[in-house]
Amino acid sequence: MSITQFLDTPQGRRIAYHKSGQSGPTVVFLGGLKSDMEGTKAVYLEDWAKARGQLFLRFDYSGHGESSGSFEEGCIGDWHEDTVAAVTALTQGPLVVVGSSMGGWQALLLAKAMPERIAGMVTIAAAPDFTEDSYWAGFSEAEKAALETDGFVELPSDYMDPYRITKRMIDDGRKQLVLRSDLVLDFPVWFLQGTEDTAVSSKTAIELIEHAQGADIQLLMVKGKDHRFSDPFCLKLITSKVEAVLSASKLT
Repeated sequence: MSITQFLDTPQGRRIAYHKSGQSGPTVVFLGGLKSDMEGTKAVYLEDWAKARGQLFLRFDYSGHGESSGSFEEGCIGDWHEDTVAAVTALTQGPLVVVGSSMGGWQALLLAKAMPERIAGMVTIAAAPDFTEDSYWAGFSEAEKAALETDGFVELPSDYMDPYRITKRMIDDGRKQLVLRSDLVLDFPVWFLQGTEDTAVSSKTAIELIEHAQGADIQLLMVKGKDHRFSDPFCLKLITSKVEAVLSASKLT
């Protein structure tokens, strides 16, 4: 088993990561909110990449897993900076980005920040703009008032302990929105979505594919699968779509 390594970012954060493989392009896994690089999908993808000799990178955003900071201190923009820092320092050449949930938003932000590096993308229950369209839109007037007075609200989760959503996360999220302006994805893309996902609506997946611009963008709705999307069937589906993107990009 590989040993966790650490990267100090230009913003002064310390990012934990694992990197493996010999041949490119590099497959980069971007995890979800309050998830970490030891999750089922991240480790499965790493094993798949190692079997191929494929370059692979997984890491923890700040405030997640083994990286520095606390979750409550962070926001979408911070984690985007972490992603850019990790990709810039730890990879070279083209990238195939695999983003899960909030990591799907991060994948789209990365594509906007460095389109010349992205050779392909696979997202799993991508959650672009969720701080605005899910959190803020779903807050009661009392919760919105608490956000102003207390600086945070606590939300329950079907997948983890309740967690604090800060005013900073909401305010910063409005600066990172990707569904309100052009979203050009000029590379092969697969969006994967379970129909039983209670965290990210199928409507979000449809809105995303309708909004994104590109010649090779596909959405696969998988009946009966939930937000975790990590049973054996789903894991094999994820790697098959990564392989399809690699093949379509003509970089295998």
